[in-house]
Amino acid sequence: MFKEQVGTNLDVIWKNGFNLLKKACFMNKKIIIGIVLTALIPAIVYAASPLFFNRTIDEEIPLTKTGPSTETKNAETIQPIATVSGVFVGVGDGIHSVQGTVKVLSLNDTTLLRLEDFKATNGPDLHVYLATDEKATDYVDLGTLKANIGNQNYRIPEGTDLTKYDTVLVWCKQFSVLFGHSTLS
Repeated sequence: MFKEQVGTNLDVIWKNGFNLLKKACFMNKKIIIGIVLTALIPAIVYAASPLFFNRTIDEEIPLTKTGPSTETKNAETIQPIATVSGVFVGVGDGIHSVQGTVKVLSLNDTTLLRLEDFKATNGPDLHVYLATDEKATDYVDLGTLKANIGNQNYRIPEGTDLTKYDTVLVWCKQFSVLFGHSTLS
């Protein structure tokens, strides 16, 4: 009788202990899932939210005024000269897209990269690069993309070799993703 009662008590203890262990594991899973979701949701919102918002800009082509000539008393306006140009091509994955034209404008001592009729899928941390290839292995960062729609200008640093850096990229710096490129010619 004593053996049976001890055996029954051990069975009850075993079952209760096992049930407590199952409950603890279930609670741990809930806590882990909660922690993962707490970290993952803001990251998803950060990465995806630009897809739902467009920023538009329309910068003018910078002009230079020269001093009045001896023949006229008014200053003359000089248009910049386009030295090379290209057309953007998106990556074609259905998510990242860029279209429009790009020109390199020379005006006095300044060289500008101009995006015209530009439209891109918005994304986080987009930059404009002058690169040697589409993989951004060697590039000059011209800065953050000002807007995903519209005409915009970027100053090219003095001494940049445009025969070497002949590819314009719209690049997501944070995730190392190409949105589109243009080859200058």
